Amino acid sequence: MPKSNPQLDMTPMVDLAFLLVTFFMLTASVRVSEPVIVDTPSSTSEKLLPDNCILITVDKNGRAFYNINNGEVRMKTLEQMGKQYKVEFTDKEKKRFAGMTSFGVPMAQLKQYINMEDPERLKVKSSGVPLDSLHNELGDWIQFGRIEAARQAKAQKDKADKAGRTFKYEPMRFAIKADGQANYIAVKQIIKVFTDKDIYRFNLITNLEQEQK
Repeated sequence: MPKSNPQLDMTPMVDLAFLLVTFFMLTASVRVSEPVIVDTPSSTSEKLLPDNCILITVDKNGRAFYNINNGEVRMKTLEQMGKQYKVEFTDKEKKRFAGMTSFGVPMAQLKQYINMEDPERLKVKSSGVPLDSLHNELGDWIQFGRIEAARQAKAQKDKADKAGRTFKYEPMRFAIKADGQANYIAVKQIIKVFTDKDIYRFNLITNLEQEQK
């Protein structure tokens, strides 16, 4: 019988590779840089941070940064804060804010901060979200975030009930992520802001300690 050289058709493999690349491009999200990086203390806890969460970050200088990881709730919270402090935000600014991470500027500077590009925001020397008794903006951010999260949950439940589906409610959680070198008084102030809003359960974010072998 005549000999023939074996051939391998690479077309299906190439098609699969392009499909995977296209899938990852469409589903991937742009990672926005954090305005502050903290070195948290270590612990042996393996609990993960919940998805529905308000996170307060405290850097080593005691500055407070606010973040809520639900984009829609984040946008609604900004609207309520704008009404509270008489600051008007455009629809474009609200959408940009919904895709941002934590921030640490007062309301008077927030509009300008939102309109900056990501590299410019990293150069801003944030003073932290005010939390003193006269200008407790952090307390208002926490309060409005909690209210808007509850409203979203109720709307989703009503929609699920109409469709005859089961709705699993995940309550809003609260967390503090403090630098290991931060003064304990700064963390104590954040805890007081929570307790003033009748929030007595919250998580403390730490790094998982490596087990010694």
